[in-house]
Amino acid sequence: MYKKVLETVKFLEEKGINNLDYGIVLGTGLGSLVSIIDVELKIPYSEIPNFPVSTVEGHSGTLIFGKLSGKNVLAMQGRFHYYEGWTLQQATFPIRVMKFLGIERIIVSNASGGVNSNFKVGEIMLINDHINMMPEHPLRGENDKRFGQRFVDMHEPYNLKMLETMQNVADNNNIKVHQGVYLALQGPTFETPAEYRMVRNMGADTVGMSTVPEVIVAKHMNMDCLGISVITDLGLEGKVEEVSHEAVQEAAKTAEKDVCKLVEEFVLKN
Repeated sequence: MYKKVLETVKFLEEKGINNLDYGIVLGTGLGSLVSIIDVELKIPYSEIPNFPVSTVEGHSGTLIFGKLSGKNVLAMQGRFHYYEGWTLQQATFPIRVMKFLGIERIIVSNASGGVNSNFKVGEIMLINDHINMMPEHPLRGENDKRFGQRFVDMHEPYNLKMLETMQNVADNNNIKVHQGVYLALQGPTFETPAEYRMVRNMGADTVGMSTVPEVIVAKHMNMDCLGISVITDLGLEGKVEEVSHEAVQEAAKTAEKDVCKLVEEFVLKN
């Protein structure tokens, strides 16, 4: 993998991608966040050596390079999921590329199901911790010390200073945000009522099919992470309703304006 990462990094650097401040991963329904980026370059994943190709509707599969609030950012307009058939090593490959391009801070976003009774569809949760319930682990196998150490400290998966700054940005803009725990399941099925109940009983506030592997790999390489979840459906007793990918995308769009404002001002302050 190390050689593949270097090959991909060389390709992107030759395109003029360098001096980066932030990496951003845009989740389901949040791809239009690129509208706040002063785009200098767009590269389809299919043209990038060693990159997987996103197969999920709502994930356009484009790498975006440009400026956001005066900072150089590299944004993934579409991510990769275990349920698509990728290994978690493949799904998190772009995070390793970001690190070797010089990125030390990433912002990850997702659409998620809310199991906290205080949450409503369209609201935003800042992730302060997570529970990994994926059937695979992105660090399984021989460890390459050029990426990081074998046993990774996860006592602070989401950087507390970044979290505090984002909370202040939300407060100053009168944007309601929650804080809570995100639990990752394999997918691609949405949860049954009993599974939602299990997620809630395990101590999570939201549940989804991504993000956690990316954060694990980022922490393996000592990167700082900020996580944002948009609540796109509810998994509460008496409120579990039929849900579809299209409905999730629509619900995510209702929060896009606020998410854009939060990310834009957060990057400005850091």
